[in-house]
Amino acid sequence: MEERKGPGIGYRLFKTYVRFYHDKVCYRKTWTVGAQNVPADGTPLLIVSNHQNGVNDPLGIVMSFRDRKPNIIARADVFALHPVANKFLRAIGLLPAFRIAYEGEESLGRNAETFKVSEKALLDGGTVAMYPEAGHQDKRWLGTFSYGYTKLAFEAAEMGNFEKEIFILPACNHYSDYFGIRNQIMIRYGTPVSLAPYYELYRTKPRTAQREVNRLVRAQISGMMLNIEDLDHYDDIDFLRTTYGVKYAVASGTDPENLPDMLESDKKFVAVLDDLRRRQEEADTGELPEGTAETGREDVDMSGLYEDTKSFREGIAALGIEDRHFDRRPGVLKTSLKLLAALVLLPLWIFSLWPGIIMYGVARYFSGHRMKDRMMEGTFLIVLSIIFWIPLFGLLTFIVAGCTVGWLAAAVWVLLFPVIFIFAWDYYKGVSRLAADIRFLGLSSDKVEKLGRLRAGIYDRLDRIFLKKG
Repeated sequence: MEERKGPGIGYRLFKTYVRFYHDKVCYRKTWTVGAQNVPADGTPLLIVSNHQNGVNDPLGIVMSFRDRKPNIIARADVFALHPVANKFLRAIGLLPAFRIAYEGEESLGRNAETFKVSEKALLDGGTVAMYPEAGHQDKRWLGTFSYGYTKLAFEAAEMGNFEKEIFILPACNHYSDYFGIRNQIMIRYGTPVSLAPYYELYRTKPRTAQREVNRLVRAQISGMMLNIEDLDHYDDIDFLRTTYGVKYAVASGTDPENLPDMLESDKKFVAVLDDLRRRQEEADTGELPEGTAETGREDVDMSGLYEDTKSFREGIAALGIEDRHFDRRPGVLKTSLKLLAALVLLPLWIFSLWPGIIMYGVARYFSGHRMKDRMMEGTFLIVLSIIFWIPLFGLLTFIVAGCTVGWLAAAVWVLLFPVIFIFAWDYYKGVSRLAADIRFLGLSSDKVEKLGRLRAGIYDRLDRIFLKKG
């Protein structure tokens, strides 16, 4: 195998800075699962992943490696956010992909350069990553794959006269939550698919070879991720997953803080709901296979379950309360003590808002008002903060504070940015939960009892499905 020259010292130092903020500040915990499946550096490797969270997805792949600098093909519009962003994304190995639905048909010709660079990188034993959904999804589901990645891989092999074995590595990303910071992120790698067995087929039937490879790759990615295919009931399923589903996971011995294990529990939870829905739809059309009634779950009306779930989640959202309040009513004394602690810490929190409140405000503004795509919030809040806002505000803070309160104090202030960011966010989240507790305590008993009865009915049906009670 050819020896490859590793990334330069400048890249390594910058990546160390990015990794610290990415792994320790912006995320509470990061996971890389299946790293043993990644071929040795120097093997032509094309990583193919689902796409759900803007530039956070490719940055997660970059951070999952320590010994290589992958080239990642990402949506072109993020390169136009700012000249600094453009330079940074290219510096860490990202390359723009222009799409007809976003940049227009006239822009597609600009992909030739990106593909040429990527094909050469593969032949040189490099690592390239692509997102075949050609745009991130707004939910936990897998979209349609374009064949651009298979075309690139086979054309690279053809460029090298089919003498090199090129591998496609299926991957998926998974987040405990898409929005805000201090969540968990997981990058998972599947089993590499060698293109060598398909070289002969590609020579005569290129499209057939691409379809065969795509089928294998997409099946692996779908199997690794949380793929909620019932989009008509997505919001209700996802709500149940994050409420009852957590209780079900704990009852099954799963640690809610272990993201890989929770993903497997969530997949089982969603699969059972989806299977029961399909069985009932087949029964309604007279196509239910014999023996399915033996599961003991068909007596649960899934349409009614989702209707009640929608009523409950919309009801608590309108009142500004949470599902957890019905498990354990917040105590007046404990809530009062929390409120007192929040008031005592309020001045410190106000101080900690610089400069995080600007970064958060910019992220919400651009993702919500300008781009109307909240899934881009993480790109602005995490990626642009790390590469642009933190260095800029760190330098500004150091200069202003140095000239006013002293250079030592200024240096300490900037060095404490990570702690300040974490405190500011944790305080905000804690006060948000406290406000919900106070609102719950202020509700009339009839409103609480009405929602409580609705929830009890939902949970009773879920117990019959998952715990086989009743």
